[in-house]
Amino acid sequence: MNSVEQRINFLKEEINKHNHNYYVLDLPTISDFDFDQLLQELIHLETQYPHLQTPDSPTQRVGGEVIKQFETVSHIFPMLSLGNTYSNEELIEFDKRIKGLVSQDVEYVCELKYDGVAISLIYENGQLLRAVTRGDGVQGDVVTQNIKTIKSIPLKLMGDYPSFFEVRGEVILPHKKFDQLNLEKEEIGEQPFANPRNAASGSLKLQDPAEVAKRGLDCRLYLLLGDDLKSETQYDAIRNLTSWGFKTPEIIEKYSTITGVLQFIEKWNTEREKLPFDIDGIVIKVNSFAQQTQLGATAKSPRWAIAYKFKAKRVLTPLISVDYQVGRTGVVTPVANLKPVKLAGTIVKRASLHNRDVMENLDLHEHDFVYVEKGGEIIPKIVGVEVSQRDIFASKIQFIELCPECGSTLINKEGEAGTFCPNESHCPPQIKGKLEHFISRKAMNIDSLGEGKIDVLFQNQLVDNVADLYDLSYEKLIGLEKKLINETDGSEKTISFQDKTVQNILNGIDQSKNIPFDRVLFALGIRFVGETTAKKLANHFQNINNLSNATFEELIQVEDVGEKVAQSICNYFLQPENLEIIVRLQNAHLRFEADEQSKKVIADLLNGASIVVSGVFSIPRDQLKTMVEQYGGKNVSSISKQTQFLIAGDNMGPEKRKKAEKLSIPIISEQDFYNMIQQG
Repeated sequence: MNSVEQRINFLKEEINKHNHNYYVLDLPTISDFDFDQLLQELIHLETQYPHLQTPDSPTQRVGGEVIKQFETVSHIFPMLSLGNTYSNEELIEFDKRIKGLVSQDVEYVCELKYDGVAISLIYENGQLLRAVTRGDGVQGDVVTQNIKTIKSIPLKLMGDYPSFFEVRGEVILPHKKFDQLNLEKEEIGEQPFANPRNAASGSLKLQDPAEVAKRGLDCRLYLLLGDDLKSETQYDAIRNLTSWGFKTPEIIEKYSTITGVLQFIEKWNTEREKLPFDIDGIVIKVNSFAQQTQLGATAKSPRWAIAYKFKAKRVLTPLISVDYQVGRTGVVTPVANLKPVKLAGTIVKRASLHNRDVMENLDLHEHDFVYVEKGGEIIPKIVGVEVSQRDIFASKIQFIELCPECGSTLINKEGEAGTFCPNESHCPPQIKGKLEHFISRKAMNIDSLGEGKIDVLFQNQLVDNVADLYDLSYEKLIGLEKKLINETDGSEKTISFQDKTVQNILNGIDQSKNIPFDRVLFALGIRFVGETTAKKLANHFQNINNLSNATFEELIQVEDVGEKVAQSICNYFLQPENLEIIVRLQNAHLRFEADEQSKKVIADLLNGASIVVSGVFSIPRDQLKTMVEQYGGKNVSSISKQTQFLIAGDNMGPEKRKKAEKLSIPIISEQDFYNMIQQG
């Protein structure tokens, strides 16, 4: 083994160890900076020596080739559903039935029932071989590449594990990540997820693993299947899974009586609100594997386990009125104002009605009594109406037709659930929303400004669009002030633009001129263009002129840019107001061209050759494309007579291969490409 291979193996072990400490044990032992240094060194070495990259490398967690279609496979063992109960009486009956079927004493294991997405993982010789969704219980979709992005799932095991086994568990989305994800969706004008379970499910179905990697998914593994499992009970199996590197249930208890089980359920029915993720019940299992085998299963469910489901917390309260809020992208969201009521430990006064369709399905009438739930939800939602208490003369509440802020006629776009105000340049909430997005940390990072100060500037008619920020001066700002009233307690706060405040604002605006092109592009607030898409557009087109002149066909050739995003970009640059704003921002010396570093050529070995990269490779395809550019090549998406050669990976589309062969375009492998640039 040479020194490079030794160093790569060392880095992999170190990074895997630190990933385990951070994501499984929640006990980080090095700083984020030091961790990133190790990971960057490994990426660099694997790029230089791609033959030394292995499937269990930590670099494979960042996502790879877009998945066109998920493969469907049969489960080794059917993924049965658990029988459910909501009552203590049925649980006592379950206990009597179990004890009537086995001769020995019975011990139960109680675990939290995670409200997520069931997953099956197959490990062979300590490495993750395959990940499969539940599907219909008999067969499911292979989502291995997406699962690899979840850092709490080990790619390589440690300790004394079986050579081949299956482990099952639940993919979940913690509350913190869920809130962050919904904020990002709202930023780009998309409808937020209703709850973490839906968000987790939707994430696993994404075709781009790189996007899944950003979602912050987590996982708990709790069921071990196979031969030679090195444990005789469920409790011991959990301990073994933990020792092999899996993230297992934090809460697990053994009880010899059903009374203990009922006490555990009662405790967590209350305590669950303190957890950083959602649970919807408790799972009770017979602890002994021998007894589990003896008890067997029906066609649908194992006889040795049952799920006690918590009843959703629901209250009935009068509907006072419905307000309509206009977001940055013009989406109009109806919000119900309720008579304050206590629900799951908090006082609920408002509940989102999401969109026109949800309101229509609820059939709301004035002063209805509505049911509000918080079961499995972060945000309270109205789930029904008590029609028996409705005033027979009450009028149905109709969704508004005009914008509540500017009076424009609202529109519904085909294929989208939302209702929109089209007056994006003159509707006050949209203007302020765009300004707040522009100055935000991930965009221009003008932290000396904020929502309150933006409101002061807007009310004083100093800013009407983002370019106006760069026309502000000391004389315009000094002495401005506004009183703000806290709606909760009625207290007052004054925003005052004194000398130091004004200097900080002007300095922050000036420093924002150093923000790179991709973040400026994100800051413009083009609908559906988030951080990642902005980076890919900036890297592909290199400057704002190329991007603004790009055709729809050219835009959809960019990775991750679909028809909806491409059309939104075209529409943005067709608006004269937007082009005028960009010219003004260019005159203010904002950066509308990619950094020289991103265009830097290591060696002009490929001499401008047009190259098509297609298929699945040992490294992310974007990384391979970057190497093409760094060595003087030009990435093109379709094969033509001008194409010099095609770099073909696994699962490449047959049509591309056929066309390349028809035009006599050389087809080379990933390794051939590495040999080409190394021999230079």
